[in-house]
Amino acid sequence: MPNNLINPNFDEHGFIQIYTGNGKGKTTAAFGLTLRAIGHGWKVLILQFMKASDAWQYGEALSVVKYPENIEIKQFGFNKIGKFTKEDEIHLLNGWNYAKTCINQESGYKMIILDELNHLIHQNIISVDEVIKVLKNKTENMEIVITGRHAHPKLIEIADLITTMQPTKHYYPKVKARCGIEY
Repeated sequence: MPNNLINPNFDEHGFIQIYTGNGKGKTTAAFGLTLRAIGHGWKVLILQFMKASDAWQYGEALSVVKYPENIEIKQFGFNKIGKFTKEDEIHLLNGWNYAKTCINQESGYKMIILDELNHLIHQNIISVDEVIKVLKNKTENMEIVITGRHAHPKLIEIADLITTMQPTKHYYPKVKARCGIEY
């Protein structure tokens, strides 16, 4: 890489990134960052809150298990969006508690992806103020990536990078999810 593109002052600084909006590609963007990070030897934790623990049909989950020395993926969801049962909420909160533990201690992860965390905040399962408190206490060099629709304004305020995915045109009314593209 050309030296003029590298900023050594920020090589060890971790930022907070948010991928939100109604468009396709939020999780895909996060997994793209994962591939880039493991290419440089980073240790990455991916916590998926809206994907069921038996939902290994997702291509991204199938891919990352091929790099077990650098990537850990855990799923704390029931593969649904909408109303959650009390059992669902307990399972999702267990995932959040695991995330807090990994963020607030020397877990060895350089990047943690909180896939669909925005949805849990939007559904009032997790308090945005609690999330912000945890994020403000992360280690200096840890990169945090948050995905999901409905990013809370308070999260947007503290984030360092925000990308909003907006659909301009989508084939979804004609074509449902396709293997290798949508899952």
